[in-house]
Amino acid sequence: MLVDSHCHLDFPDLRARIPDVLAKMAANRVGLAVCIGVNLEDYPGVLALAEAHPNLYATVGVHPEYTDVREPEVAELVRLAAHPKVIAIGETGLDYYWQKDKPEWQRVRFRNHIRAAREAGKPLVVHTRESAADTIRLLAEEGAQDVGGVMHCFTENWEVAQAALDLGFYLSFSGIVTFKNAAIVKEVAQRCPLDRILVETDSPYLAPVPYRGKPNEPAYVLHVAEEIARLRDLSVEAVMAATTDNFFRLFTAAQRPVSCS
Repeated sequence: MLVDSHCHLDFPDLRARIPDVLAKMAANRVGLAVCIGVNLEDYPGVLALAEAHPNLYATVGVHPEYTDVREPEVAELVRLAAHPKVIAIGETGLDYYWQKDKPEWQRVRFRNHIRAAREAGKPLVVHTRESAADTIRLLAEEGAQDVGGVMHCFTENWEVAQAALDLGFYLSFSGIVTFKNAAIVKEVAQRCPLDRILVETDSPYLAPVPYRGKPNEPAYVLHVAEEIARLRDLSVEAVMAATTDNFFRLFTAAQRPVSCS
């Protein structure tokens, strides 16, 4: 079985066809998917999906790209994360691509998420774009290693990867690893210890080859696993088993299906 550790099933183009999405997941041996929260306003819809389907889980957080939204307080994040279907805090982090002025409010928001994760005892789902140095620094300063987490959709170099691994974090690879021009991502996918790798789609974005440029969905995480297997000269089954074991080792609030293999 495979786990899509990061997707956005509450976004309109996927939410409108949930039965079909779940059926395609099953056909590709994707037994579980995590619906990622990106703001508090839409969080009820994310949680509703997780509550309605036994093989879906949720996270709670506010993405660093979102500006005109309600700011999360530590206590509120902790309270929301207590729900049994919420397995992590995030998506959180820093994004200096869209926020070129490197705003302090992003760093304050990120620190609040880390503090909430530590208080809740649940791992972090971290987004970083053109902000790797500050992301690693804040994780270390706030003691994020106490709860761990995942660097989602990892696209940084090996130096950043090593720093994240040293903090006890996992690296999650998306469809980008299948792109021909993604040499740095492919190198990290080869070098990262197998027991620290997760796979994801970030759907409906970043569809892997052979669906590049089309809407993405959790079923396509199989193609991410196939590319990692090719890069590491392993069987797809070995990558499936390792990444699934890694997922349940990190996200301890998620229940492994009885049929998981």
